[in-house]
Amino acid sequence: MNFPFYIARRYLFSKKSHHTINIISGISVCGVALATMALICTMSVFNGFQDMVASLFTAFDPQLKVVPAEGKRMLHNDPKLLDLRKDSRIEVLTETLEDNALLSYGGRQAIVTMKGVEKNFEELTDIDNILYGEGRFELGDDLMKYGILGIHLTRTMGVGASFENPMVVYAPKKGERINMGNPATSFNQDEFQSPGVVFAVMQDKYDSHYVLVSLDFAQRLFGSPGEMTALEIRCKDGVNVNAVKRDLQKKLGKGYKVMDQYEQQSDVFRIMEVEKLLSYLFLTFILVVACFNIIGSLSMLIIDKKADVQTLRNLGASDDQICKIFLFEGRMISTIGAVLGLVVGLLFCWGQMKFGWLKLGQESGNFIIDSYPVSVHFWDIVIVFVTVVVVGYLSVWYPVRYLSRRLL
Repeated sequence: MNFPFYIARRYLFSKKSHHTINIISGISVCGVALATMALICTMSVFNGFQDMVASLFTAFDPQLKVVPAEGKRMLHNDPKLLDLRKDSRIEVLTETLEDNALLSYGGRQAIVTMKGVEKNFEELTDIDNILYGEGRFELGDDLMKYGILGIHLTRTMGVGASFENPMVVYAPKKGERINMGNPATSFNQDEFQSPGVVFAVMQDKYDSHYVLVSLDFAQRLFGSPGEMTALEIRCKDGVNVNAVKRDLQKKLGKGYKVMDQYEQQSDVFRIMEVEKLLSYLFLTFILVVACFNIIGSLSMLIIDKKADVQTLRNLGASDDQICKIFLFEGRMISTIGAVLGLVVGLLFCWGQMKFGWLKLGQESGNFIIDSYPVSVHFWDIVIVFVTVVVVGYLSVWYPVRYLSRRLL
């Protein structure tokens, strides 16, 4: 066994002549463990919120989405896009056209995002799971065109899942300037009824601003026949979506971008990643402060063991070996605190997932979920453990060498 490590281990677990040193050593271990537990729990909660948001988006967003690399729209008869329909790994492929419009009903108005979709949009996403009302998903028939509003948008327009009169929608005519003398001539106008349902994604981006209509309705409104803003794709069950994404991107070239669900909502997830990073840095700073307890414990231990150090010198121990004894002492405190904190933190995360100890509100039903979501990722465990060990090792290296020279 390594001589300095053996002595350091004896010093750590044996009684000191001054009981205060044992107490400070215990406080040091607890401080590091508490900071470690806070790191793993906080990062796991952020993971839980990310997974929860991702699960909400999957009810509306496709697995893959093809958009133009430049500009907003693309032609539906592009040979490259038509060739995608031959891919055996693709279950559903639908064209969509998305743009802003003005909604008007009963004296109320709202700027909305009008999304035109094909009839197979119901097969592409889990839209049926987020529809509420007495009707069903329907985009229109020979006599009437239908539009499905987000649940918060219905409140803005002062309607319910159904409305008595048709809702009017306006969109600027393509390539024309606004005629200030008669602005109405500069807009395309159309109207639609409700099929008796609204959708609720539980995200304000959709619920307060989106209207689903048929693709031909949107193309006529925006004056864009034969055009689309995206080609949305659902792969067959068991297919590796990431592999399909890579293959499609290679096939389509630089003129198009193939995005997965996370990339479609990159702004939301980027904000959450930044928040997670800031929390990690803040808690790491707290960990650094906690490591000062280790320095205090080691300085008192060095003073307490002066006689032992002299004995070791008489037995032939070098100054470097004596310095390593106290370095190993500090490193063991850091490592034990890291392991203890990880174990307690993982147990707490498990308890939160199973029992939901920490609630988001005093009453259930106020939020989408009742308790804080938790998701433990393996690499977060590795990052936290490495962070604690590295910070602990670095925090004791210079102080121990300095104190050894001054006090011994």
